[in-house]
Amino acid sequence: MPYCPDCIRDKYGLIKSSIAEVHAEVRRSFGLSGKIPRHESGVRCQLCMNNCSIKEGEFGYCGVRQNVGGKIVGPDKNWAYADWYHDPLPTNCVADWVCKGSRDHGYTNLAVFYEACTFDCLFCQNWHFRDRKSRASTEEMVTAANATTGCVCFFGGDPTPFALHSLEVARQLGEKCRKIRICWETNGSVSPDMMKKWADRALTSDGCIKVDFKTFSENLNIALCGVSNKNTRKNITLLARYMERREKPPILVVSTLLIPGYIDEAELSAMARFISSVRDDIPWSFLGFHPHFRFDDLPCTSREQAEMALSIARDHGIKNTHLGNVHLLQ
Repeated sequence: MPYCPDCIRDKYGLIKSSIAEVHAEVRRSFGLSGKIPRHESGVRCQLCMNNCSIKEGEFGYCGVRQNVGGKIVGPDKNWAYADWYHDPLPTNCVADWVCKGSRDHGYTNLAVFYEACTFDCLFCQNWHFRDRKSRASTEEMVTAANATTGCVCFFGGDPTPFALHSLEVARQLGEKCRKIRICWETNGSVSPDMMKKWADRALTSDGCIKVDFKTFSENLNIALCGVSNKNTRKNITLLARYMERREKPPILVVSTLLIPGYIDEAELSAMARFISSVRDDIPWSFLGFHPHFRFDDLPCTSREQAEMALSIARDHGIKNTHLGNVHLLQ
């Protein structure tokens, strides 16, 4: 990405075609659509904020939902491209500092890793999912939960392209064992109607939804992640209302990856103003960055940047902050 955050925020019109080509090149190398499909004669997929309009035979931006015979088909409540593993608790979870699950010694987290995404983050630490397509049935995943399963977390990639599947797994696990916490970790791109369904399930199971608030500026989000973040902000506001029904453990946890050079003072201040305007007690975790994928030439997060983030959050009256991946700070 050959542009600084100031140019991306303030001169986006002059450089947007170059930014689009960066993402198109990355995506084409994995056989994905170079941009969000917007075909006039296509069928619209409304599962996420990309609202792809897909022509016959082609896939949407996520690479797994397709127009076949004038209908959107792909992962549904019965199957998904996913892998899973049992992660002993406590584990390195974005919400471990506010969630009861971090104290469930002797139990495990059933970590469900979905192999597709609605974003195109140039810094993705799990980018290898693009080379994997492990098809799994809902029954297999539900059966994977056992007597030592304390919680389930849907992540990836992102659970959004598999929203129906994760919801069905959560429903069946709720019937199987009501003590299992159900959590999602997401970029917040899923439609608000589906997010409400996720939130209802997380609420009743004592789980949470962890939203990656990558940027505040829409232009910067498009530059770093390929697409808009308007829906992410909408879903943070939506989930904050659920905190009125259950504050502890919080149903909403927000995290921000401190990418050197991009998540700067201006960006952090705008994010802090937004969060404090919604609820000043939303848990906000800052995560240390490690070079990955197309941002492998950047340094790790500096301690100075991390301390700046915490200071800005406090200055805006945000009461519940946290610093993760401390071992990566330099």
